[in-house]
Amino acid sequence: MTVAPRTAATLPRRGPHGRFSRFVGNARDAGHLVVQPRMGFGEMPRMRAGLQAVRQARGATVGTITVDSYTRVNDHESARRALAKGDDLNGFPVVAHGPERVREMLAQVAGERFPVQIRHGSAQPQELFAALAAAGADATEGGPVSYCLPYSRVPLSQAVSAWSECCRLLADLAEPIHLESFGGCMLGQLCPPSLLVALSVLEGMFFREHGLRSISVSYAQQTDPAQDLEALAALRALAGEWLGDADWHVVLYTYMGVFPRTPVGAFRILEDSARLAVRSGTERLIVKTPAEAHRIPTVAENVDALEFAAAVARDESTRAPHVRPSDTGLYEEARTLITSTLRFGDDVGSALVRAFARGHLDVPYCLHQDNANRSRARIDARGRLRWSESGGMPVAVPADGAGERAVTARGLIDMLGFNERRFDREQLVGSHPRGIR
Repeated sequence: MTVAPRTAATLPRRGPHGRFSRFVGNARDAGHLVVQPRMGFGEMPRMRAGLQAVRQARGATVGTITVDSYTRVNDHESARRALAKGDDLNGFPVVAHGPERVREMLAQVAGERFPVQIRHGSAQPQELFAALAAAGADATEGGPVSYCLPYSRVPLSQAVSAWSECCRLLADLAEPIHLESFGGCMLGQLCPPSLLVALSVLEGMFFREHGLRSISVSYAQQTDPAQDLEALAALRALAGEWLGDADWHVVLYTYMGVFPRTPVGAFRILEDSARLAVRSGTERLIVKTPAEAHRIPTVAENVDALEFAAAVARDESTRAPHVRPSDTGLYEEARTLITSTLRFGDDVGSALVRAFARGHLDVPYCLHQDNANRSRARIDARGRLRWSESGGMPVAVPADGAGERAVTARGLIDMLGFNERRFDREQLVGSHPRGIR
């Protein structure tokens, strides 16, 4: 495969393609950050009410239908039995409800001013994609790597094949369905930014290669705002180089790891993510609520988080219009990961499978059988996430990290709780914790 980027200079970026992209583009042009919850309920009336509440929230909002755990693994019969018995599912079983009923519900709440995305977590989502296409959903998300390695035992080659089929299904639709890569959110935390950026762009290329034109690339807030700002700049630059002929935008996730336990700490990390989104020019933000550390949030808690994030974004937009990111080589490292991976195959899917098989791509602390799990990351004394062991990856371990002892189980637990302690401690005693050693 050629590794020359298809830049916007050679292939002009297309205009909005589909209702979801039009909404995001219009919000961007009006200077609004799009905010979105992660929300799913088993019963149709409750799901409808949740969407209506999000639609009425103050801010530029899009709706979310998150599916249940049965649907994620294609156990639709169990989902049907749970519905029949009135069991409380942890999400909305799209396939079990059936596309006709879902289409009727969407017709009551969705539209040009309120598109709806169906979020899932499935490595082999063919039945789900057929149902959401028949139901007229505006968008969905995932990817052959990002919904395989963290969430399943499905071989990566089978996930790539399944996602190829799903992408072709969406590409053949008369009304476009937007597809968001989850590649920038691998494991939620402790994956260095260069790999998150590279995986998101590679999955975006995979989507484009299979005929999709409406795409978003993702990144999850990590442990250092300056590093995150640099990562988002690199993601935008690389998406421009490799997805230049597509209609694409960037989505940021509020921190997906262990969440602060105090309400003030939780709102502070949400505030940081909203300000980061505005400073970086990100178009869409997936929010979390203070309830995340304890239980599934209610509709009202989701609305509160959305309105808070939208208000913070409005405040941030009145400040300095541009914040220049640092340059620590993150863009170059991510670009090297992309270009070197593409040399492993004649198409993006086969290149991804072979790159992981050889440990050339390697997600730290990921236990999937197709991941080498030889690379390691740590949080340094400044709070930045960096490589401590490269495994077989073409990434540089910082010189000051040479000779560091291996991460222990205790050290890993400490790192997983870094942001929890950081934001809860700031609100309790006004101090900033030292990095993990």
